[in-house]
Amino acid sequence: MPSNALKPLTALTAVAALAVPLTACSGTSAASDENVVTVYSADGLKGENGDGWYDQVFKDFEKETGIEVEYVEGGSGEMVQRTVREKRNPQADVLVTLPPFIQQADTKGLLQKYAPKGADRVSGADKAANGTWTAVVNNYFGFVHNTKELEHAPTTWEDLLDPKYRNKLQYSTPGIAGDGTAVLLKAMHDFGGEKPAMEYLEKLQANNVGPSASTGKLAPKVDKGELLVANGDVQMNYAQSKSMPNLGIWFPARDGGKPTTFALPYAAGLVTDAPHTENGKKLLDHLLSQEAQRQVSEIGGGFAARQDVKATDANAIALTRLMDGVEVFEPDWNDIEENLTSYIDAWKEATGS
Repeated sequence: MPSNALKPLTALTAVAALAVPLTACSGTSAASDENVVTVYSADGLKGENGDGWYDQVFKDFEKETGIEVEYVEGGSGEMVQRTVREKRNPQADVLVTLPPFIQQADTKGLLQKYAPKGADRVSGADKAANGTWTAVVNNYFGFVHNTKELEHAPTTWEDLLDPKYRNKLQYSTPGIAGDGTAVLLKAMHDFGGEKPAMEYLEKLQANNVGPSASTGKLAPKVDKGELLVANGDVQMNYAQSKSMPNLGIWFPARDGGKPTTFALPYAAGLVTDAPHTENGKKLLDHLLSQEAQRQVSEIGGGFAARQDVKATDANAIALTRLMDGVEVFEPDWNDIEENLTSYIDAWKEATGS
């Protein structure tokens, strides 16, 4: 790995978002209805019980515009791959995914230039220089553990090699899930490069349950005690913890070092040749509106993408405390996007996946 790759530092159709299974195709109905916008998104922002950020902002958007939101959810890489397959006949209007997959979508020509209203209030590091995507919810990578079953919570990568975690630890699949890819990237940062990271992940494989295309499905298993540890991200896991009392968020450190993390924002872009481009633009504008951004922490358990929105709700305060003492580093996403395939191949070889 190049030395500069990681730098330290969703019966009320008019008001309810429609979740469309991955095996379904929402494009047929979308193409025949001008009052529709189709969103392909990484999981995490739609609530388990209809109480997530997407649920509220889609409801508000439909009420204000009369445009119905059709929603398709999956892993970050999975959503990009689906959009690639549909490139000649696009079905989605808006794509929301995590780095480095938003950069990958841009490189593959899946996104068209559009700066939503409010994008000027988003940090330059959280939007594309060429205007093809913008963060709508800021977020950070993390892990979860079962607070009931574990007398002593893990704090380091080395802790996870303990035999007590055998078949009780799972992380989502790098290259398919955004948070799973983040496990690989954080290990490369914390261990000082590709080779030592792969050597560690090879050892960790002895405890790993196996692949998972969705990170969102792991937290419920941790809460129930089926798993003791899994990967995740702060926004999704904090929101899940409201209904999962045994879920604790933590950030692995190297033995003797400080806990680290990095920003992993939900980034949104307008799909090239989208069937409902104008509706897509309206939705992107809404997602970056001050009202929607104030709801990011209050409802979604995440961090506002707009710098001029200063949340003071109880969730925002708790999230600030959670991040206290955690070192945030800045990945070189351009390098990662360019070399992601080789990193994934190295991970597959090391773990036998």
